[in-house]
Amino acid sequence: MRVTLLGTGDTAGTPRPGCDCDTCLAARERGVERTRSSVYVENEETGERLLVDTSPDFRQQFLREGVALPDAAVVTHIHFDHLDGLGNVYRLLDHLPVYAADETDPETGESVAATIRRKYDYLDAVSVHPRTPFETFRVCGFDVTLVPVDHPPLLTYGLVVEQPETGATLALSGDTSYRVSEASRDALRDPDLLLADGIVPASLCEYHPLGGRDEDAEGTPRTFGTKHMTREGAVALADDLNAEELRVVHVAHRYPPEEAFAEPLGIDGETFSL
Repeated sequence: MRVTLLGTGDTAGTPRPGCDCDTCLAARERGVERTRSSVYVENEETGERLLVDTSPDFRQQFLREGVALPDAAVVTHIHFDHLDGLGNVYRLLDHLPVYAADETDPETGESVAATIRRKYDYLDAVSVHPRTPFETFRVCGFDVTLVPVDHPPLLTYGLVVEQPETGATLALSGDTSYRVSEASRDALRDPDLLLADGIVPASLCEYHPLGGRDEDAEGTPRTFGTKHMTREGAVALADDLNAEELRVVHVAHRYPPEEAFAEPLGIDGETFSL
């Protein structure tokens, strides 16, 4: 399994347009960026390619990395920065199966799968395949499982992608607070690589209108507001899940420049062989 981080940024990305903060300036000087969320997973046994989330930066990401277009996609939730690049398949792909959860969200009255089907009904290339969370399915030669996480007010999912021939496992937290259930933690446990939401360092929680929550024994917040983990929360989740390696993703430009480009924070274009 070969994993490429196509997009490691939050909704605004880094550098943020029109922003001259020290971190955005440092990103421009370094020639690095964090575009919106997307992960590319190649099955080196079968030659198939799975795309996790369809970033609005789809075109830029595929041109930048020089990778082949995907054979299938999985969408974790319906927020713009994870879904709205799906329109890019128009005239690029003859067929793209898209897998998403079948649970009806009380907030929208639709499942993620139903929303995608409705929103992209004009794309003949897209076929939507609803799947039940915690029930493993096979796509691109991988065993894939959608895992419920906590990203209010929407139903949102993390993901496990396993290469059955080798046992290599990628886990993604999806967009989530630290309040991931024990059942979901069990499903995500023991990955070779964990990609975990960590939008800002815990030190910035004081600037959120709702502050931080889910503090550890030392009082460090592991959730920023209600929707995303802090970096410290992502690290704590990786420890709890016994992840062999961690990259923090969905990263905002608000990290101080001396922290913004250091591990375990991910940067677009990083690759991992599992």
